[in-house]
Amino acid sequence: MTDAEFIPAGQQERRLDEDPLWKVVVAVYLLQALAIPTTGLMAVAGVIINYVKQDEARNPTLAAHFRWQIRTFWLALLWGVVGTVTIVIFIGWFILLGLAIWYIYRVVRGALALNDGRAP
Repeated sequence: MTDAEFIPAGQQERRLDEDPLWKVVVAVYLLQALAIPTTGLMAVAGVIINYVKQDEARNPTLAAHFRWQIRTFWLALLWGVVGTVTIVIFIGWFILLGLAIWYIYRVVRGALALNDGRAP
């Protein structure tokens, strides 16, 4: 056995997709992706799952994904309300367009980072 193959006892890391919460994070990213055609309804379900399961996350990478998903939901809700209220003065359409682009970016970036086994 060479030094490159040696893993000290207690330091062997499990693959990220072996953690049971990995499937929960994947499911929430799917719910967030489905939030656009369902006008946010699926995102509400996703954030509820996040809050219920986030305390179980022992892996720091998965914990970062839980925080990322929760933050994405609340910021999207905030800007969604601001955009909706300001539609009357026309700027709301630009806010909502920017929000849609930002939201898609956050969901895709987070899902790709999870697929690569890293934090978003």
